[in-house]
Amino acid sequence: MDSDIQLISGAMVSLGLATAALVVMPYIQVRDIVPPPELKPYTDQQLRGRAVYIANGCVYCHSQQPRDRKLAPDAARGWGRASVPADYSYDRPHLLGSMRTGPDLFNIGVRQPSADWHLGHLYQPRAYVPGSIMPAFAYLFRVKARADEGEQVVNLPPGRLPEGMVVVASPDALDLVKYLQGLNHTYAVLPALAPPLPLPPPPPSPPPQPP
Repeated sequence: MDSDIQLISGAMVSLGLATAALVVMPYIQVRDIVPPPELKPYTDQQLRGRAVYIANGCVYCHSQQPRDRKLAPDAARGWGRASVPADYSYDRPHLLGSMRTGPDLFNIGVRQPSADWHLGHLYQPRAYVPGSIMPAFAYLFRVKARADEGEQVVNLPPGRLPEGMVVVASPDALDLVKYLQGLNHTYAVLPALAPPLPLPPPPPSPPPQPP
């Protein structure tokens, strides 16, 4: 009986320590963080696009968390500065990602601002990135003889357009692209350093002493 009590007590202590380290302490660290002024809440269309991003499993192959220069060459890859907790103030759920089968998308809206590029890349990735292993999301588009009024035609590279047909983007595709275009975290997260104070002038040299 004593051994059972000791085992249960040890398990409860371990659970308490784990909860404190993995839940309580992180919550205390980030609970008072405020969004940077330059970070804007998602629009309704971007939120719909974010839901499409989640539903299609984009988070399984793309991260949104560049690492520090000391840990990885993410900045040299053009992915931007290391992310900080405040960058995710409006993210529910957070889409940090755990694998990089594809590039990090933390700042994809800056690297690729063109809606035409994103739409074409979603329809046929290898038309834009030869050798890409990204699946084609063709089911987010329709191939038809001509576009109806108000539909957005995808401008594909030469030779990629079905002969005599056009490719039009679905509302889900347009929403997803709007979300990707909004991924811009190029603002500064630390206040600018004040210029250093000027050093005081050196004291005057003493006059020469007579011999």
